Amino acid sequence: MNHNRNHRPILAALGAMLFWSFSFVWVKVAYQAYEPLTVVLLRLVISALLLFTFSLMIRRLQIPARKDAPIFILLALFEPFLYFMGESYGLKYVSSTVAAVIVATIPLFAPFFAWYFYREKLTPMNIAGLVASFLGVAVVVTNNDFSFGASPKGVILEFLAVFSAIAYSTVLRKLAFRYNTFTIIAFQNLIGIVMFLPFWMIFEMRGFLATPFHPGAFRSILLLAVFASSVAFILFTFSVRSMGINRSNSYINLIPVFVALLAWLILGDQLTPRKFAGIALVIAGLFLAQIKKRDLPAPPADQDKGGENK
Repeated sequence: MNHNRNHRPILAALGAMLFWSFSFVWVKVAYQAYEPLTVVLLRLVISALLLFTFSLMIRRLQIPARKDAPIFILLALFEPFLYFMGESYGLKYVSSTVAAVIVATIPLFAPFFAWYFYREKLTPMNIAGLVASFLGVAVVVTNNDFSFGASPKGVILEFLAVFSAIAYSTVLRKLAFRYNTFTIIAFQNLIGIVMFLPFWMIFEMRGFLATPFHPGAFRSILLLAVFASSVAFILFTFSVRSMGINRSNSYINLIPVFVALLAWLILGDQLTPRKFAGIALVIAGLFLAQIKKRDLPAPPADQDKGGENK
């Protein structure tokens, strides 16, 4: 019994990574009928309803203090608003595999922001990992002659998502010790809906109303909301609480591998030896950057919220 219980956090982390990996594929399927803002808005609405309902059922929902309203707004500005603007529009121009490889560099840049804003120690391993992963990304997004094999616009948009996620984590520290994870995610999604709504009404509402209902695309949006934005978050939270933030975060490195395989199986994306080599280099850099992190004390479980909206 204890043996099975010890495996639960690992299975939870793997489940979260798998759902977040599927999200890169589900978004592509949703784009068969709906535009990016429509996909994001519907995803947030469904996810917010689920999280508020679940939080109320388990009596974990807290009402934010008025003085914290500006921080919640800034939090939602970075994620979901800017993060999804970058990721969702980026996926219109690059493959799911390329997007996943770029987004997977989030754990690499985070220590540099932590060093700048909080004076946390920056190790040589952090720098070595960053260099290795940058080389890996370069291999994935370029051709054999090093010309761009991926859309530069898509790559820039995906890196907007990366830096938005890191800025989000930086702002999050101001709230992490006063509110639980369910409260923070539920309210940031609610504020995100308010931010997205005017843009959706101006740019996509008319097209959405004129678009015939597409069962396959809408099913992908439901899957995104339920599994990528809700269930994966709950699984990852359980994993963090059980085995710590650093060990749980190490599983994020599997996302590019999962996405590459899923995109190949479901979307028919090409998987060349060059792409495999680039993905391997990115993952090697990510693990390299984390080698020394294990010596540092892990922060409380509620401090980590960097990946739950992927």
